[in-house]
Amino acid sequence: MVEFHEAEGIAILLWAAEPEDPQRLATPFFHAAAAAAMDVPVEIYFTARSVHLLVPGVAEQLRASERFDKTVLDAMREAVSHGARLLACTDALHAQGLEAKGLIPECSGHGGAVQFMARAADLRWRTLVF
Repeated sequence: MVEFHEAEGIAILLWAAEPEDPQRLATPFFHAAAAAAMDVPVEIYFTARSVHLLVPGVAEQLRASERFDKTVLDAMREAVSHGARLLACTDALHAQGLEAKGLIPECSGHGGAVQFMARAADLRWRTLVF
């Protein structure tokens, strides 16, 4: 018999989820929304070029497909509405020439390598990398 261990939370790292490749952008947020809807705490860490999704006007212009009605911002908001937290890496913001102030209101704070690795090292948390 397989023993089930409930996760204390899910940490999602957005690394290769870039605005220039919008077909990759909806899936992480759909998974985040699903987990959060199951009352599992979800943290989404925006790193590398994915921090551009937190700049006003960027995610609302992107769609995973021409056939898909929702924008990437819609998918992000759906995840947030279920309780997911969006966290911007300050080093990634700096590397991309972006300011920490003025990000979309759905961004709930900052979180980078140390915070994500703390979640990855915690056996009670699950991690996904997109």
